[in-house]
Amino acid sequence: MFRLQLIKPDTNIRFIPRRIIFFIFSALLVLSALGLFLGKGLNYGIDFEGGIMLDVRTEGPADIASMRSTLNGLGLGDVSLQEFGAPNDVLIRLQKQDGGEQAQQEAVTKVKEALGEGIEYRRTEVVGPQVSEELFWDGVYAVCFAMVAMLVYIWFRFEWQFGVGAVVALVHDVMSTIGIFALLGWEFNLSTVAAVLTIAGYSINDTVVVFDRVRENLRKYKTMALPDLLNRSINETLSRTLMTSFTTLLALFALYSLGGEVIRSFSFAMIWGILIGTYSSICLAVPMLLYMKLPRRGGKAESKEATAEASS
Repeated sequence: MFRLQLIKPDTNIRFIPRRIIFFIFSALLVLSALGLFLGKGLNYGIDFEGGIMLDVRTEGPADIASMRSTLNGLGLGDVSLQEFGAPNDVLIRLQKQDGGEQAQQEAVTKVKEALGEGIEYRRTEVVGPQVSEELFWDGVYAVCFAMVAMLVYIWFRFEWQFGVGAVVALVHDVMSTIGIFALLGWEFNLSTVAAVLTIAGYSINDTVVVFDRVRENLRKYKTMALPDLLNRSINETLSRTLMTSFTTLLALFALYSLGGEVIRSFSFAMIWGILIGTYSSICLAVPMLLYMKLPRRGGKAESKEATAEASS
């Protein structure tokens, strides 16, 4: 019987001796993401910026150029149109209008009058500045609370040292995702926040699997040097980690290519998150344990000197 085997059982890739390379790469990645976020900033969607969004369907293939020209002549500020899904589905976005709720509704009326008959308005959303600010902070709080909850979970299930490694990997994944959106200028909205939370959950699941093997091997190999034990634990779970990521990516690439414009940013964030989350679980979370004085059998912690000697 044929079995797909990405990693052979006797594989022994030397991850731990290359940890400094991984740390330097990850530090550069996070610093670049932070620089892009502070310098270039994110392209916030209507959820966070406020404004008007209309989901319309035309009778035939939409003439985007003609519609854009018509709406630009209304004096409503920045107007963006994009086709998504079918050729006759168009997403219209208008910037937030001055004058409160009444001004937003007047802008919607102007758009409907300008586009005329033969247009089906499937969805109309008006997000005011107060609501958009609340949504922004709700998204920030959701990400922060999720990370704290995961830290507490890891702490109680394993030891505090494991929790620190897991949170370092989570911060790395979240920051790099924000950085890639800042670099590409893709819209950052509530669906992207949902993707970030999903990425955090997926990443911590991968990390827990490897941590569980580390804990098992700490009990099994009482005298094995910690760097060798950590490297063994990674290799023993490598096949499961890569296979899970591979099958998840198959579904995500299908969503990205066939799901349409509406969920494209969500799908892209998930694809990036799966890749970077798999990397951080293997190359960051576990190697961090080397510097955490993990308690061995009997409550003793391996000294830094022994760790350094064994890893050299």
